[in-house]
Amino acid sequence: MAGIFKAYDIRGVVGKELTKAIAYKLGRAFVTFFKKENLPCKNVVVGRDIRMHTEPLFAELVRGLTEQGANVIDIGQVSTPMSYFANGHLKADASIMITASHNSAEWNGFKLCKKGAEPISGDTGIQIIAQIIKGKKFAKKPAKPGVVQRQNVLVEYAKHVAKFARPKRPLHIAIDFANGMGIWEAEALKGLLTWDALYDTPDGWFPNHAADPLTYETLVDLQKKLRNNKGKYAFGVAFDGDADRAGFVDENGERISGDLITALIALDMIETGRGKVFLYDVRCSWAVKAEIEKAGGEAVMCTVGHAGIKQKMRKNRAIFAGEVSAHYYFKDNFVAESQAMAILTVASIVEKKGEPLSKLIQPLRDGYCSSGEENSYDVTWKKEDLFKKLRKEFPGGRMLKLDGLSIEFKNDWWFNVRCSNTEPIVRLNLEVKHQDPAEAKRKMEELRDRILAIIRKK
Repeated sequence: MAGIFKAYDIRGVVGKELTKAIAYKLGRAFVTFFKKENLPCKNVVVGRDIRMHTEPLFAELVRGLTEQGANVIDIGQVSTPMSYFANGHLKADASIMITASHNSAEWNGFKLCKKGAEPISGDTGIQIIAQIIKGKKFAKKPAKPGVVQRQNVLVEYAKHVAKFARPKRPLHIAIDFANGMGIWEAEALKGLLTWDALYDTPDGWFPNHAADPLTYETLVDLQKKLRNNKGKYAFGVAFDGDADRAGFVDENGERISGDLITALIALDMIETGRGKVFLYDVRCSWAVKAEIEKAGGEAVMCTVGHAGIKQKMRKNRAIFAGEVSAHYYFKDNFVAESQAMAILTVASIVEKKGEPLSKLIQPLRDGYCSSGEENSYDVTWKKEDLFKKLRKEFPGGRMLKLDGLSIEFKNDWWFNVRCSNTEPIVRLNLEVKHQDPAEAKRKMEELRDRILAIIRKK
């Protein structure tokens, strides 16, 4: 059971690691945790995705919550961004979203938040909740249980999104829904954009492809659609399973990494006077920081992962943050993700500038060559030993330990190596800066392969 309590959420294979009994205990432990923290837990928003085992988990979770005296605001099947919105908009004390995000069909899980959509992470409560469950140290059940009320938040979420960005004319785009919760998220775009859809039938088995826009394979069908219909679409979007991520491709079907979309949105916000402080994760291109600062903004590097980013956004009063993995966070959505807002913002930029998305992105690419995220599996290194080896092999650089190990070599190149908290996986991101694209690519590949050889050494 201990393995399901992750750094950012609770997640496991249903029937093997995650059971209905655990969902019930989680409901009780969740309320108990709030009492231990001297926080109110009277009203809890609960949303869920369309996986085949979600409804039984929902029923048991609600039973545990209400037995401990909490009232449940059941918002039904929603995207994760909609659950964050509901938490803040309804002024609830807490929220739980039942989803396993981009994981395959046999997985499920829970994303936990306090008031105002503030995430509960491993460091701020998940491990305490795990100990409550393990020790069966639940608070005493009250004489009067909580009640369940149903609340539809879609209409209010759509109004909320429309206030943030509204293109003067509705651009036509292509969307790959991956049979997941993006179908719900896109309801907020109706009347503002038009689109042709791929895989827009809800299906918790995800029969067509994995719901993960960070993987190149996921984007193949979307890219084919744009390339076979040149001039028809302004751009394409691919949602992940719970729609808290959105991967973009340009009008030619070329993939755009999440860090470049982050820079594009941040630059527009600076131009329109919405704010000046922006966050970007340690994997992002140097171009993000350089372009934001050139435009008069402040760019703040942060760790990977929504819990740390949201905490730092609050601390730095940031208006927006983005990750390579295609999470986009908006202060205007209770410091949480809203992919509807991200899509509308990109559409507004394209419409306003009167230029294709590929042309708007190109200046952010010029002079840089990135490896993308390279994952190494079944790695036998101890983290400390691996980092020591890398420091020895690549001396003279500026070392950062914000998230994993980053080493920067002035205005030349950098890399970041991060170890998974739960699996023997090591992730490498690397970028070279060079005016000659061919030379940049050659050097990037040489350095990438050299570092991967160290990581994968048996």
